[in-house]
Amino acid sequence: MEYIKAIKPEGCFFCDKLKKARDSENYILYRGDNNFMILNIYPYNVGHLMVAPYRHVGNLEDLTGEELGEHLEIVSRAVEALKKALQPQGFNIGMNIGKVAGAGVEDHIHTHVVPRWEGDTNYMPVVADTKVIPEALNSTYKKLKDLL
Repeated sequence: MEYIKAIKPEGCFFCDKLKKARDSENYILYRGDNNFMILNIYPYNVGHLMVAPYRHVGNLEDLTGEELGEHLEIVSRAVEALKKALQPQGFNIGMNIGKVAGAGVEDHIHTHVVPRWEGDTNYMPVVADTKVIPEALNSTYKKLKDLL
């Protein structure tokens, strides 16, 4: 909730990170022709990543067929890499379109890919307002980058 309610900086972090030539520093795992893959720095779980188009587009229906096709191909590629690197038992994959749907970045559409394991939820976020992530982002980045 703190992240959702926090005042967001001006601009779009997807666009800002794309402009920089520091992919590892910005956790950009893969760049396609129209879309890219990036680790979420506020993950729900280890390996939580996002796929987004290069174009700053807020609506699914505004993407071209080429962008949509590649977007789904990169989501599939992410699932394959996460399976190899982290051996999850399942995935949550989806988009939050619009602020009321939970979109933290509502004007740049993106797909979340979240690996899941049985028992990966616990009481810490409820009683201690703390999220337990058992692996550092740098370690996850290296594991996945080597597979992409």
